[in-house]
Amino acid sequence: MRKTILMMAAIISSSLLAAQEDSVSMDNVTITATRFPKKLSETGKVVTIISKEELEKAGGKELPQLLNEQAGIIVNGAGSGPGKDKSVFMRGAHNAYTAILINGVPVMDPTGVGGAFDLRMLSLDQIERIEILKGAQSTLYGSDAVAGVINIITKKGSGRSANLAGGISYGSRHSLKANAGLNGSFGESSYAISFVHDETRGIPEAKDTLGTQNFPNNGMLRNAVSMDIDGAITRDFHIKPFFRYAYFKSSYARNVFTPGENRFRSGLLSAGSQGVYHFDKGSITGLFSYDEVNRKYPDGFVKEYNGNKKTAEVYTRLDLQRFVQALAGLRYDETEMKAPNNTTPDTLSKVISPYISFFLRDLGGFYLEAGGRLTNHSKFGNNFTYSLNPSYLINEQVKLFINFGTAFRAPSLSELYGSFGANPDLKPETSQTFEAGVQYTAAHKKADARIVGFLRNTKDIITFDQNFQYVNYNKQKDRGIELETTLKPIDPITIKLFYTFVEGTVTTATQSGKDTTYNNLFKRPRNSFGASVGYQVLPALYVSSNINFYGKRKDLYYAPDAFEGANVDLNAYTLWDAYAEYGFLEQKLKTFMQVTNLLNADYYETKGYSVWGRAFRAGIRFQL
Repeated sequence: MRKTILMMAAIISSSLLAAQEDSVSMDNVTITATRFPKKLSETGKVVTIISKEELEKAGGKELPQLLNEQAGIIVNGAGSGPGKDKSVFMRGAHNAYTAILINGVPVMDPTGVGGAFDLRMLSLDQIERIEILKGAQSTLYGSDAVAGVINIITKKGSGRSANLAGGISYGSRHSLKANAGLNGSFGESSYAISFVHDETRGIPEAKDTLGTQNFPNNGMLRNAVSMDIDGAITRDFHIKPFFRYAYFKSSYARNVFTPGENRFRSGLLSAGSQGVYHFDKGSITGLFSYDEVNRKYPDGFVKEYNGNKKTAEVYTRLDLQRFVQALAGLRYDETEMKAPNNTTPDTLSKVISPYISFFLRDLGGFYLEAGGRLTNHSKFGNNFTYSLNPSYLINEQVKLFINFGTAFRAPSLSELYGSFGANPDLKPETSQTFEAGVQYTAAHKKADARIVGFLRNTKDIITFDQNFQYVNYNKQKDRGIELETTLKPIDPITIKLFYTFVEGTVTTATQSGKDTTYNNLFKRPRNSFGASVGYQVLPALYVSSNINFYGKRKDLYYAPDAFEGANVDLNAYTLWDAYAEYGFLEQKLKTFMQVTNLLNADYYETKGYSVWGRAFRAGIRFQL
């Protein structure tokens, strides 16, 4: 299978030389790569953009499902019930190594495993655009940006003073989703307010191997509200307050192959503001955000987890001259975790990190970004990270790029002081990432392809070992290849394909004192492949289909009441989805139908837990 997929990837990439598609990949503008608007052709960073149009055609999918269909990303739990926890593995890296941003502002769960943000708290209905930035990004975004960054950009107001938008859909397992929003603009100012309700009866989270045991369903309910305001004090000075609250309730099975209705409730409050001032030669941005997380497990040993995070940051972008730009900033983070069950004192970490980057642009097609960041952690002292990103653009069609960056990740509060396996003697992780590649865009912008190879070496890797404790292992080495292509043989048809190969090994000392090395990318396949086809059949009718293949992988399986995990093999699987929408009233009203997992593939994402199976959904969306 591996040879077959590699051959398919090679054929696809070579066929792009003759394909024709109106792709704007290198003309796309990214904010995440440099923290200010810049064309992809002008940066060597590896960025994938999920556009507004793609999000609108996602139908009834959830954010984890959509991310799971992108090159280099595996979201464990994406195919399980909506209430199942979700883990983002970017380029094979652990869930804690991907920084999640909302409108450029970092968010996290101070009480969660590794501090990783809970993607279940966000709905696609509130999202305008997603930018995925890969590689070591600690220089721009600080700790946790070891494997990359996912920047989620919410919907904004535009057009008239008042626009009403929303939708409702219903699907398998009594799944109901409804959303409504009001947005608009007044001159240079705008606003957007939205509400989302999502619920499902769900499926039994634990796998019923006989299919006749009538395990109870583990359902889910989510309500979320958000508000984003862009207030123009003057034409050049904008204040942008925001407020978000999400409530999530579900039940779960505590053990593999064992039914359970253990209750879980979570709340996320996020509020703050940004201020942006533009002047002749650049801009200055200041922001403050406050995130508060509350998780409750009424049936658990630990009943409640509470934590909060405060972030304050100021940075400026300067155009020093025609060919030189600079970015400089200072960020302060304060993270607090309340003591679970009042068994230990509350814990707190503080981080101050100044940073600076310089950008050379269009020196005969040559571009360069170089920067550094000093991180002062209240427990672990100073750490310096840096990045170097040269690229060369040939005839506006071929971009060659090399990226080298270092990253730093401090142990999270839950790893240091939490209720399960905490180890206050953990050391921080440091890593180096090297990536190189080439991107091609056809002369008529009818085709686009990018291939990237990467190597990531991490020292003092933090892992949860078989003794149920967080420990440092000596080192981790990961490597891989990513291929992404887009083409359009004729105007109404768009084809997108990707292939990813990733593998990783960890090295640690055994009890005898000798080092041992083994593959430890559990739940992450070496090979994954995706293909999607979209066809604008009529101006009002759009249909699409996508297929994703995920190769064999291993899992660390703990049987009920077992005190030692066992390596088990998980079979490869293929998911095939189909989607159709039809517009009425000048596209102000759209109906859609969707089928996911058409072949009803039965597989494991995690050994012992079930997956969603074939599902249908239909609904309407409106924009008035």
